Amino acid sequence: MKPTISIISPVYNEEAVLPELYRRVSKVMEEIGEPWELVLVNDGSRDNSAQVIAELHAQDARVKGVSFSRNFGFQVAATAGLEHAQGDAVILTDADLQDPPEVYPKMVAKWREGYDVVYGVRESREGETWFKLVTAKAFYRLIQRITTINIPLDTGDFRLVDRRVVDAILRMPERNRFLRGMVPWVGYKQIGVTYERAARFAGDAKFTSIGKMLPFAVDAITGFSYFPLQLATYLGFVIAAISGLAILFVVTLRLFGSGDPLMGQATTLVAVLFLGGVQLISLGIIGEYLGRIYDEVKGRPLYLVDEKWGYEER
Repeated sequence: MKPTISIISPVYNEEAVLPELYRRVSKVMEEIGEPWELVLVNDGSRDNSAQVIAELHAQDARVKGVSFSRNFGFQVAATAGLEHAQGDAVILTDADLQDPPEVYPKMVAKWREGYDVVYGVRESREGETWFKLVTAKAFYRLIQRITTINIPLDTGDFRLVDRRVVDAILRMPERNRFLRGMVPWVGYKQIGVTYERAARFAGDAKFTSIGKMLPFAVDAITGFSYFPLQLATYLGFVIAAISGLAILFVVTLRLFGSGDPLMGQATTLVAVLFLGGVQLISLGIIGEYLGRIYDEVKGRPLYLVDEKWGYEER
């Protein structure tokens, strides 16, 4: 039977969570009463997540799995889940149960009312560090100001999307993906439902270090905004204006002042270092955009599959 609702969950080292995820998802979906499937995408886990997915599929054919050849990242794993989902509506959720399956009925109810996207709005975030909370709030407010799309505040990837939204997203071929921006870009009728984000059921958080959060933020900004490039241009005009005023100031001192208050190498050294720093920053910004163009031109596949459960091999 074709599923009405597909639940997609990228998996990375979540062997301790998967049985509980299946138990809670199956319980909630049985209460909803619609045909369903659970698509687990193993993103190159180093633990026994792949084996657990295989065991869950053997236990219940509604559990399906895709296992990557290596780690390709959450956004790519979520995209793979969208490509394999067969439902009329798709729910994207983390595997760690921070996004409670008990919220699904609220999302499905809004979908039945005619909404194409139902996103989860976090009222609270249990178990999060103050650093993660502060940086997340700052990031979402920054991205809302500098992009042309309206990304709802305090939301993540936890959302239900209609089949026509899924099909629209799958027609977007970019390699550096930011689904939280791609879904609002698509448009259609969207609404939020509030929920309390729980602490992880088990295991360690995978997305807490600056080294992982910063590239994610850069993908979001460069994928939906030209502001960094515009900032480099504005900075160039500002420095040129300051330089023009400095030239007038120096000429005035030379003509009407006594002595040379700007004499010495320190002023020249500071000016050269400042201009050199600005040039390097501007080149770095251009390089970020150029690198993303290079990724698109290469045309490599988003991911490679090592094994599947519940899907015929192609």
